[in-house]
Amino acid sequence: MNFALMVARLRIGGRLMMSLAAASAAFAILCANPAARAASVEPLEIATKSGVRVFSVEMATTEDEKTQGLMYRKELPDGKGMLFDFSPEQQISMWMKNTYISLDMIFIRADGRILRIAENTEPLSTRIISSGGLAKGVLEVIAGTAQKYGIQPGDRVAHPLFNKR
Repeated sequence: MNFALMVARLRIGGRLMMSLAAASAAFAILCANPAARAASVEPLEIATKSGVRVFSVEMATTEDEKTQGLMYRKELPDGKGMLFDFSPEQQISMWMKNTYISLDMIFIRADGRILRIAENTEPLSTRIISSGGLAKGVLEVIAGTAQKYGIQPGDRVAHPLFNKR
């Protein structure tokens, strides 16, 4: 049942009477839609040879958030991304299953240095994309971002997730 129909059925005598059960049902409907969920958004900076680049990143910290990632998205604006927290530092494997947009995956060590970049990943692929070493986080941004801004392994990422050394 859609939300408008539910509200219409609860309207009695010109006044809106919404029970706790109806409010809970409406909340459940909204939460069932992955696009309706909002992860926390934080700034992240990458210091490159050509300057500092600032991104606005959604945080993926829970197992559900990390599993969902950027799946089913049809677009990702330049300057936006998702930062996956894989604490503690470990070997990380990603894939592009149910991901419709090509991404650059930036694997980041615990000290904030970029370990590896998987550029222009193939949408919908189940091919495993490895960190190639120990990493604490993965930043996913729209494909072409690393080349566009000159982001390279060894560049430093500034974000509270990574220790400053």
